[in-house]
Amino acid sequence: MNLVKTRDGHNYLVPFALITSLFFLWGFAHSILDVLNKYFQDTMGLTKTQSALVQAVVYGGYFLMALPAGALIKRWGYRAGVLTGLLLYGIGALLFIPGGQLMNFGFFLFSLFIIGCGLTFLETSANPYVTVLGPSQGAEQRINFSQSFNGLGWILGPLVGGMFLFTQPGKQPNITLPYALIGIVVLAIAFVFARVRLPEVAAAPEQTDDVMEGGVQAGGYIPLFRHKKFVFGLVSLFLYVAAQTGVNSFFINYAVEEAAVPRGAAATLLGIGCMGLFMLGRMGGSWLMGYIRAERLLALCGVGATLSTALVVFVPGQLGFGALFVVYLCESIMFPTIFALSLRGVGRHTKLASSFLIMSIVGGAVAPLLMGWIADRSGMSLGFIVPLVCYVVIAVYGQYVGRK
Repeated sequence: MNLVKTRDGHNYLVPFALITSLFFLWGFAHSILDVLNKYFQDTMGLTKTQSALVQAVVYGGYFLMALPAGALIKRWGYRAGVLTGLLLYGIGALLFIPGGQLMNFGFFLFSLFIIGCGLTFLETSANPYVTVLGPSQGAEQRINFSQSFNGLGWILGPLVGGMFLFTQPGKQPNITLPYALIGIVVLAIAFVFARVRLPEVAAAPEQTDDVMEGGVQAGGYIPLFRHKKFVFGLVSLFLYVAAQTGVNSFFINYAVEEAAVPRGAAATLLGIGCMGLFMLGRMGGSWLMGYIRAERLLALCGVGATLSTALVVFVPGQLGFGALFVVYLCESIMFPTIFALSLRGVGRHTKLASSFLIMSIVGGAVAPLLMGWIADRSGMSLGFIVPLVCYVVIAVYGQYVGRK
């Protein structure tokens, strides 16, 4: 099956390639936060709970801006959503230039909030757009393939952040330069998108004919939130982002405190080791979905992540630290797969459903704060009980949609 060519002859290779490049940008933006978290703890004397505000303001932007982003996209199209997202992302990154002079945590949080708002527009545009750029049967494969490039951003973020922020003794960390470079690159990409046209693609007929729980019934549309698979998917996506963000946020803390790994080496392991497995998992998952149903693969990965996180919580030390790497491999396919499965059958409500799914990313604001609060009182390893609970629910969701 050609993933980007429909049965009526439309070939969406070029817009698919352009949109896929955006997945890298927000992967990088998210992963460098995990280095910022530890950096602010060390340079400003923050507790784990306080430093978790780095994630909270970014993911809080998703909650506040998802519906406005969806409204803009519905009115002006996917291209307008992409451009708005890139402009906000670039402006927020450039605000780190005055932020580096002020060295005020509140100002940095404001800058990160602007970036988070931009990322909301990008994800609200790109995730559903990728699912309709080709046959509906290939939606899960397409979004997993695009998310593989998101994984590349997740690899480079900790490496670049660690290089600038966890310098050798005697050298001054530079928080301004990496974000200044990011801002320039993002605004340059915005200029490219301003010069190209993206086709507006409606959901394919086979995507709108699903009337079970979410389509046409008795002459009208059943409200979106009576679509049980969508609602369960919405909850699962909230919990997935909560788990992933929590694990990322405190990976370096766990490595330093439970496995005696230096923070610079921990940042490198996070980028090359964990995020490398994360990217390979997404690429491999996209291939495996040609042979294994997406729902079944999601359930298996949920079980694997649950068992691995249990080791992180209850067997701290080298074994628990090693299990963290397995967690990254298992969770790699979760976001794109849950996102695509949740959109099945919502038909003409796809853009609205996508906005609510993007709002669920606010889970990333909740988990780090809760994990930090637990870690400040009971130790870092016990804080990982939060993602453990999340992975259990995701495994159940995979089983549920697989039976329907």
